Amino acid sequence: MRALRNAVIVIVAVLLVGVALAAYRAGGGDAAASIIGKKSLRIGVKSDQPRLGLRMWDGTFKGFDVDVATYVAGRLGVEPKDLTFVGLTSNEREEALDDGVVDMVFATYSITPERKEKVTFGGPYYVAHQDILVRAGNGSIRNVSDLRGKRLCKAAGSNSWRRVTEERKVDATLVPASTYSECVTALKEGRMDAVSTDDLILAGFAAANGSGTTMVKAPFTNEKYGVGLKKGDVAGCQAVNRYLTEMYQNGAAKTLLTEWFGSVDFAVGTSVPEFEGCT
Repeated sequence: MRALRNAVIVIVAVLLVGVALAAYRAGGGDAAASIIGKKSLRIGVKSDQPRLGLRMWDGTFKGFDVDVATYVAGRLGVEPKDLTFVGLTSNEREEALDDGVVDMVFATYSITPERKEKVTFGGPYYVAHQDILVRAGNGSIRNVSDLRGKRLCKAAGSNSWRRVTEERKVDATLVPASTYSECVTALKEGRMDAVSTDDLILAGFAAANGSGTTMVKAPFTNEKYGVGLKKGDVAGCQAVNRYLTEMYQNGAAKTLLTEWFGSVDFAVGTSVPEFEGCT
């Protein structure tokens, strides 16, 4: 009888521990899921976006997003030598965070209500505006309304095409592509009439040598670039927001924006963005 009672006590104790652990993790208390205290970090960035996140011939990554990530990681106590950058496409970002493939994402990751259901966002660290890229010399597209009947790129995992066809009800012909670099290649080759997404992305492509493209400069949305964190990492989010504020206040953000976009015919914002709540 005593053995049976002891066995029951052990089973109940195990169940209670399991329930407590599940609640702890659900509340964001899983230490392994937080960026706080980590000695090394894996950071998801784009690999094909000039001046934002671009994989170089030697396997390193360069760009504004990469430098902002390095700055934030440094303030978290992680040195550059302990950072691993991972190239992600737009439709890989949520899964990479959820599966622990990366600890943070700095990849032109616009904050949306749908994404906030799956990801905790720090920032934004920059507010971009959706614009339009066309072939140089094309004067038929001057604003978003002119995309009606045009072949518009639909990049996998991106919401930019929805801003045109769903939010503004512009009846463009959507042409699917895997990435924005693929979109721009199709544009240059005449298989696409326009690419519409964030102005920082388009400015980087337009500034590339021999791009043969130009930005319309008719912005029509606000796109808040967030720092993607594993869902529930509120402490990590709050720390990221402190360091992003500092980055703007001490002039580091302006320095980085000037370095990457100062030579582009494009006006960048240098004031501290209004942060989203950490949830």
